[in-house]
Formats: sequence, C-alpha cells, structure tokens
Amino acid sequence: MDQALPNQSRLRQMHRPAALTATEPPFVFALKSLLHPVVAVACLLACLLFWHQPLHGPNFLIAVLTFLASADLLDVIPSQRLPGRYSSLRSLINILLRWMLVVGFIWALLHLSGLSDQFYWPSLVSWALVTPPVLWLGETATQFLLTRRNANTAGFRKAVIIGLTEPGLQLEERLARDPSLRIQVTGYFEDRHADRLPPESVGRVLGRSSELREFVKQNDIRVAYVTFPMTTHPRVLDMISALRDSTVSIYFVPNLFAFNLLQARFDSIGGVPVVAICESPFFGGNSIAKRLLDVIVAMLSLLALAPVLLFVALGVHLSSPGPIVFRQKRYGLDGREIFIHKFRSMTVTEDGASEYLQVTQDDARVTPFGALIRRLSLDELPQLFNVLAGTLSMVGPRPHTIAVNEQYRKLIPGYMLRHKIKPGLTGWAQVNGYRGGDNLESMRKRLEFDMDYLRHWSLVLDLAIIMRTAATVWRDKKAY
Repeated sequence: MDQALPNQSRLRQMHRPAALTATEPPFVFALKSLLHPVVAVACLLACLLFWHQPLHGPNFLIAVLTFLASADLLDVIPSQRLPGRYSSLRSLINILLRWMLVVGFIWALLHLSGLSDQFYWPSLVSWALVTPPVLWLGETATQFLLTRRNANTAGFRKAVIIGLTEPGLQLEERLARDPSLRIQVTGYFEDRHADRLPPESVGRVLGRSSELREFVKQNDIRVAYVTFPMTTHPRVLDMISALRDSTVSIYFVPNLFAFNLLQARFDSIGGVPVVAICESPFFGGNSIAKRLLDVIVAMLSLLALAPVLLFVALGVHLSSPGPIVFRQKRYGLDGREIFIHKFRSMTVTEDGASEYLQVTQDDARVTPFGALIRRLSLDELPQLFNVLAGTLSMVGPRPHTIAVNEQYRKLIPGYMLRHKIKPGLTGWAQVNGYRGGDNLESMRKRLEFDMDYLRHWSLVLDLAIIMRTAATVWRDKKAY
C-alpha cells in the first residue's frame, strides 16, 4: 500500500478544474461554458426527429430542463486534457456519472409533476444512451481545437508582474500552464535589493516600479498584475496612477498563499466582494452529485452484502453476550455530534465521548469473532445505514471519537477543518495506508490526506477511493 505523502499531481489528475477567469477570451469562455448544455439539447432534438416526435409541448420542457441541469451538473470543460494514463477514460467516466445525475434529476421531476405519461419514452431512452459518448467526443474535439489554437503564440497579450513575491511566482506558473488565457509574462518589477529576492528569479526583474510607466508604453504591455497589498501607501497609489495613464489592464493579486487554503474562491454579498479562505467544496450541483452517489452506492452495497450482514449479526450474537450493534458518538459535518453504528467486536462498548483507548494488536477486549470481522472491516458495515440517513458519506475524512478529536484539535493546527464536509465510511487517508494509529505523527499524516481530498474532490476521485477500498480491505495489516 502506498505510504507516501499526498501526491499533488496524482490528485490533480483526478480533479476536473472548472474555473473561468476574467482574462478568458470571450469565445473560449462561451465554448467551454456552453458546449455541454448545447450538445445535450442537440442530441435530444436529434432523437426526437429520429422518432418523429414534436419539438414543442412537453418535449420543449425537457429541452429547457436539460440545458439548465447540464450547465450546472456537467460543469465547464477543462482547457486541455489532464496528463496521466487513462485520462480519456477518466473523462468519459466523469461525463457518465454527471449525465446520470442530469437524467435522474429530469426523470424525478417528470414523475413528481405527473407528466411522465405525456412523453414517448423510446425517444428519451435513446437520447439518454446516445448523449454521453457525443458529449465526450465534443469535449475531446474542443480540447483539440483549443490546444491547436494555444500552440500559436500570435495574439498573446504581454503582461508584467509588479512584485517578485510568492503570489507573483505562483501566478506566472498558472498563466504558463493554461495557454488558453493567451497571456505571456514579460517579467517583474521590483524595488527590493537582489539579495532579498529568490536567487533563481533575479534575472526576471525588468526594473524598478518607477520605470514601469515608460516600459509599459514602449513594450505594448496590456496587463499588469500587482502583488503588493491593497493599501493607500503613497508608493502604491503613485504606481496605480502611473498605470492609469495607459490602456493597461490592472489586477491586484491578494496573498492568499499565506493561509492554509481550503476551496478558496471569490464571492459577492450584496455587491460587497468577499474572499472565501476556508469553505466546503459541496455547493449546488456538487452537493446533489455527491449525495446521489452516496445513496446509490450505499443501496447497492446493502443489497449485495445483505447475506454478509446477516451472517455477521448472527456471529456477534452467538460469540459473546451483549448487543449486536452499538452506537458511538462522533463529530459530523461542521463539528456537530452524530451517532455511528458498528457491529460489536469487543466485550465492551465504549461511547468514546470522554475517553477512548485505541484498539491495539492482540487487544484482550476484542472477541475471537470480533477479531475476524475487524480484520475484514465488516464491523463497519452498519454505517451504510448512516450513509442512507445522511450523517455519513461513502467517502470523506473518517470520523474519530469525540475524545480523540478533543485531544488532537489542541495539538494539530487546522485539525477541525476536516469537519467541513461529512465524514466518510472510507477516505483518501485510509486507502493510502493511514488507518488507525493513535499517535501524533500518524494523525498529522491522516490530516494531510484529508485536506488534499477536500481541495481536490471530484466524483471520479470518490469512485477511485471506493474501488481502492474494496481492493485493499482484504490485505490491510492495520485492521485489528
């Protein structure tokens, strides 16, 4: 099992970026934003024509719902195919999962509204089957066109970054990574002495801020990124005033890298701009998508494992006196207390609210049958009902007992951030070998993986974790 620290590139390959920026060319913005809903509606119209169905009336309602649901649940296409093996297959799986949500959403609305008998279902079924591969082909073709366009450097806008700082270096890296933005960083303007700057980047300095105005005019600079704080300091005001004497576009780059960012984004409240530093990734379509995945996987798992559940329940009952299933208090979403259910595997049923003694190898409290079900993680199966009830998710940070939480929140900064989403039946830390281990170092590692999961969440990542859990549970040496 992989014991390495969280692999950022591997997580990034599973993640599907959807951010659009103010510097995105309008036609690229429109293409990336509208491709999925337009293709989905076009497939619907094609299927209706094939089956000689009218395009008006109830079918027009389907087209409107398809456009709205696709725009939200299918998300924006990425500028280019993410690197890594099987990237095309991952993209197709991602489209299939999200398309199932769109179809499920529309189907539920039709049945709840009592309109389901007004449609010709063969046309809708063929549309549901045809659309995913067409969406995937359209996305692939669009990425190919954007890649060819990006290969042509003509038309790139020249930019300068004011302040050779960490945000400035990060910004240049992101601009270079996404050529669809069509921005080329010429260099930096910096007033500090060279010995105070990163040695590897000193050669990128073009001059001091007092020379900025003349350089912008003579070199056709179109964009200026300011990494200084947004203050009324005279130097900052003079620099902005000098830039306003040209047609250059000016952007401030806030230094958010000083924080442990978690789903950072910009928003507006009644016209007042705000910056989210720490927030949950599950809003709107993402929340619906994750909940539907939880319900579907939990129900299928319960149906498939029903004989196993009965066998374990009978084994617990016959092997030792006490309840078959017991409850433990844990922290759930936003740190609220929840109860999770487990098959009893020990002679005691600790609540874990005030104190908790971690189970160790050859622990005398564990019954012989309990050792078997703990070895195979079968004691956790009743938590599938927690998933259906909505207190747990299939994938997320594993919930610790309250006593353990209270202990480590005092020792590890940012520990409670793992409760920004629902805890999970399995998690990214667990499939990477960080299950169990009640010590500071193992808890730090587990938190690192939990934070990476929150930063890079996607449906594909959830499915990958579920499949890795099924593949590794039989050989987990830390299950005891």
